[in-house]
Amino acid sequence: MEVIVFLVPLALLLGLFGLLGFLWSLKNGQYDDLEGAAWRAISDDDETPALRRVEVRSESHRNASS
Repeated sequence: MEVIVFLVPLALLLGLFGLLGFLWSLKNGQYDDLEGAAWRAISDDDETPALRRVEVRSESHRNASS
């Protein structure tokens, strides 16, 4: 039973840290755009910019050798 004297304040302190962290994230705009990341994850981009750069280089190399 003596351990409760340590565990209850520890639990309250951890809860306070969690609440402060949540309030800090609200203040700094972590929850401003909830849907943007979801739509970026499922967007249907067929090519990445690096892939396009490689394709452009290979096309210019083919055109220069012709």
